[in-house]
Amino acid sequence: MYRSHSCGELRASHINTEVTLAGWVQKSRDKGFMIWVDLRDRYGITQLIFDEERTPKEMMEKAKSLGREFVIQITGTVIERESKNDKMPTGAIEVLVSNLEILNDAKLPPFTIEDQTDGGEDIRMKYRYLDIRRNPVKDSLIFRHKVTMEVRKYLSDQEFIEVETPYLIKSTPEGARDFVVPSRMNEGQFYALPQSPQTFKQLLMVGGMDKYFQIVKCFRDEDLRADRQPEFTQIDCEMAFVEQEDILNIFEGLTRHLLKEINGVEVDKFPRMLFDDAMRLYGNDKPDIRFGMEFGELNDVTQHKDFGVFNNSELVVGIAVPGGNAYTRKQIDNLIKWVKRPQVGALGMVYCRVNEDGTFKSSVDKFYDQTDLAKWAEITRAKAGDLICILSGETNKVRAQLSALRMHLAEELGLRKPDEFAPLWVVDFPLLELDEETGHYHAMHHPFTSPKPGQLALLDSKPGEVKANAYDLVLNGNEIGGGSIRIHDKATQATMLKHLGFSDEEAKAQFGFLMDAFEYGAPPHGGLAFGLDRLVAILGGQETIRDFIAFPKNNSGRDVMIDAPAFIDDEQLKELSLKLDIQK
Repeated sequence: MYRSHSCGELRASHINTEVTLAGWVQKSRDKGFMIWVDLRDRYGITQLIFDEERTPKEMMEKAKSLGREFVIQITGTVIERESKNDKMPTGAIEVLVSNLEILNDAKLPPFTIEDQTDGGEDIRMKYRYLDIRRNPVKDSLIFRHKVTMEVRKYLSDQEFIEVETPYLIKSTPEGARDFVVPSRMNEGQFYALPQSPQTFKQLLMVGGMDKYFQIVKCFRDEDLRADRQPEFTQIDCEMAFVEQEDILNIFEGLTRHLLKEINGVEVDKFPRMLFDDAMRLYGNDKPDIRFGMEFGELNDVTQHKDFGVFNNSELVVGIAVPGGNAYTRKQIDNLIKWVKRPQVGALGMVYCRVNEDGTFKSSVDKFYDQTDLAKWAEITRAKAGDLICILSGETNKVRAQLSALRMHLAEELGLRKPDEFAPLWVVDFPLLELDEETGHYHAMHHPFTSPKPGQLALLDSKPGEVKANAYDLVLNGNEIGGGSIRIHDKATQATMLKHLGFSDEEAKAQFGFLMDAFEYGAPPHGGLAFGLDRLVAILGGQETIRDFIAFPKNNSGRDVMIDAPAFIDDEQLKELSLKLDIQK
């Protein structure tokens, strides 16, 4: 045994006990006649002491040679610490070292292994194995482990069975580009890495597994953001003989369980909101309902004067910013600059101050009188001391722009509190989305989503009006899970694929295995998949997922630590029957 105790374990009750510890040198303090060394492992830090009156000279010299991150083993006696540190669990004791072994020396790290490090993100990504030694990253990984264990516990108690599905599968259209893997044994053919185990979990329902789950890696070759990775983890679930209500109840239960066991928070209400209402009131399908600032549509009270900007807009919409009348003109100008950034894309912003005396002052007073402005305040629910911010333009674009402004303001005002949790179901999504560039419809979720009961016939006449039997679970403005009731018969699935532009031959080539399975007694079924990375980050009070992933990739999809992706040599290319033709 390299150690009898961990570095976070020893307390005053261990005084006079002989112990053996092993770990990394956090830091040392050499006073000449006395040396203190902080020894660290995953569990904590223990202070070691070398005293020239009680420590042999040879060992004192060895202790003086210790550098940061040296790996050492010591044996010694636990003694009472003279200057106790009540901020450390082990702060009442120290270990008087009787034997010191250097197990491995270490180069000076490229950044300090401290909670507040001097290392930037790029250097910490390159030396991720060092970054993991820091408490914030280490604790995030331990936190992720606790969440996944609670997920497994809850689902197992609900009689779900964990089943692994393949990683090397067939490429199918699911919305994003596939990562593909060449097959050496099948010349010229490729596997794809799964964007989700969608068809496999449906086949498990055909196979009678009834309740399935899997904590599974998924892969999407898409443009990345700070909160996305090319490989990510889902809590993937499916159930047979269920309706939408059954699924919502089960996964409300899972979310309640996690919030209680992980965060100590009791949540009673999981409100439900129609997709159309979410877009109308918040401008997106994953609204953060921890704060107000709901949209107020102002067409009827703005398009009756000679202000062409509003008159020529498809939608005029505003929000009331609580306490915003206190903003200076410079602050308001900065907001206007913010919405005009390319990332948001607005052409400008109209504002109206709501004064304490009940009067109004707007940036378009030339066109609108106090009666008009009072109607703006009524519709946006603005109170005295608030600021009304108004954008206008094409409906979908302006809703997205105002949604971005709403979230920006909420951050500035401290309304997005990480220890406050507000779950929400968004339901009744459109089944299909129109691609404005091609003029063709594609599935908003995936091709296996069932339309709402009684709406299948509308696919022929009004495809854009068909609602999906689909639902998303939103937590604090983030989609943490989504799913649907699936199509479970061949005829309906064939109809759906036809409306998505598949010929009979293409449908058979891509999905023949699934449609064939439907002919052997497929039960009604549906499911949901949580994004584990994002769920863990939100439960941990964070917005980004990177620190909750052991070895994440950067925004270009590169692993800078192992330098991947990388070129392979000519011999490997030859074995795989591949030839590179890189277009410069």
